Amino acid sequence: MDISSNEQHLSGKPTQNGTGPAGSDQYALGEQIGFFLRQANQRHVSIFAGLMAEKLTTTQWAALVKLKEMQPCSQGSLGRETAMDMATIKGVVDRLVKRNLINTAPDPSDARRLVLTLTEEGIAIVQRNLSVALEISRETLRPLSTAEQMMLMELLRKIS
Repeated sequence: MDISSNEQHLSGKPTQNGTGPAGSDQYALGEQIGFFLRQANQRHVSIFAGLMAEKLTTTQWAALVKLKEMQPCSQGSLGRETAMDMATIKGVVDRLVKRNLINTAPDPSDARRLVLTLTEEGIAIVQRNLSVALEISRETLRPLSTAEQMMLMELLRKIS
């Protein structure tokens, strides 16, 4: 779909096929933002899996990198900073603890809360894979010009 057609579709004005506002007569999956976001995410995850050597998932990598930046921090804080809900961050942390990449300890001021830090191996994995992670981002964005890459990032920040 060209941009002008998409603008008409999203604005509620008649589309080129005359069906009226988006959703009033017809819902076309291939014209929805969620469809394109899923496709872009699938492409990124595929590139990530092909290049990341440590058998890490995208969520595990995000947790490790953010924890390196924030440590020590609570599991809840790490979840918020990586845009993961409580159930997801708990599963991610549990798997990273099993791999001896993250240490957990009770928070001295609140025994209900866990404080997370990276292990030496966790720090080493982050260091070993920073250049790979940058290459994954470059490859994900490769089909776009530099200006388009900047525009995409700006637009995604606006809707996040």
